[in-house]
Amino acid sequence: MRGFAWIGAAVLLAGCVGAPPGPQGGGRAPSLAALQQMCGGEAVDFGAYAPGAYSAILDAWVAQRRGRLPQAQFCGFQAELAKQYATLGKSSDQAARNQWITFLNDQRAQALSWRAAADPTLRAG
Repeated sequence: MRGFAWIGAAVLLAGCVGAPPGPQGGGRAPSLAALQQMCGGEAVDFGAYAPGAYSAILDAWVAQRRGRLPQAQFCGFQAELAKQYATLGKSSDQAARNQWITFLNDQRAQALSWRAAADPTLRAG
């Protein structure tokens, strides 16, 4: 239970302090479209969920760039986000969209844990 509290606090902190303003990127951070192009696929428009998807993909990219996440796993992560969004996130069924939100939040936490393992600024406490 204590671990979930730390993950939640880290997600909030990273989302508020460490992330660029949005999917358009900023500073040295690539945009969502640029991150998606790194895997050779078409850019997915995540609509209203773009900020959350961007946060997850950016954290996974930082981990990948720092050698903690293989390129194939990074691309698979992106592909699964796109697949689940197409299946659940775009659905007109509220229950399906709720499943998508749960999935996205789980993926954001996973990506943040990858980034924390690779990025000393998230562990500096």
